[in-house]
Amino acid sequence: MNKFILRLLAPLLLLLWMQPAGSKKVGHIFSQREAAGAVPLSMVKDSVDDMYASCQAQMSHKVKTKYFKKENKGIFQRAWQSADKCVKRCKNIQLKDKQDEALTEEHFQAICVYTAGQEKLFELFNAAVRTNRSEYSTTFQFHSLHFWLTSAIQILKKNEKCLTSYRRSHTQFTGKRNQMIRFGSFASSSLNPKLTHFGTETCFLIQTCHGVYLKKYPRLQDKEEEVLIPPYEMFMIQKKCSMKKCKGKLSDCKVVYVLESLGFYSNLNCKAAKVDE
Repeated sequence: MNKFILRLLAPLLLLLWMQPAGSKKVGHIFSQREAAGAVPLSMVKDSVDDMYASCQAQMSHKVKTKYFKKENKGIFQRAWQSADKCVKRCKNIQLKDKQDEALTEEHFQAICVYTAGQEKLFELFNAAVRTNRSEYSTTFQFHSLHFWLTSAIQILKKNEKCLTSYRRSHTQFTGKRNQMIRFGSFASSSLNPKLTHFGTETCFLIQTCHGVYLKKYPRLQDKEEEVLIPPYEMFMIQKKCSMKKCKGKLSDCKVVYVLESLGFYSNLNCKAAKVDE
């Protein structure tokens, strides 16, 4: 099992704070699905958290020659085919931004498919990402989208520093100060704290050092100023406050969690790339 921890003390902290928890869904900021009861924040131990460190080229080849051919059917195929207009627009944007020249058509396809919301594909995808660790080497259905979306995030990150973003939810989450957590899926947040229609039940003020601003590449371009956080980024809950005590840009929220990036944690690094070798 490969594990990557950015900070020296993270393994010790992880042992202290990692609590057993069910793999309940964490709502997507751009289309909330109501959870039954409160959802505990955790390290999401069943997450598909591959970050492809040291195997990018290997996995890219495997996706193109094996996984995409196998997965290109049904809802994924329809979403992939319908993204052409969005991809064309992304290519035109890229011509004006040389910093992003490493992004390929597949990267744009992944961003467009994920942000389009067609047939709620992102909900199916994130549910699988959040829970399918044990199926990752066998029946996981989204290797192609997971790899290209992760790769796109990492390419965009090369030209960005840490960001402050905001995530709103209609769902109630529970957690404690100094607890280590991950979102465990591709978590959408925003540079704009005022997108109140996404919820006021639980909100997050996030310092992310692995999430990236997607610029005008999403289907809605920069309307929602989306910052996408990968499943493997780890956070510390620095503060928790209630509506009466919360001040600042999220003061309308019932509960606010202030999260600080604590590096990354990957159980499945390069596991899919090494299958059948």
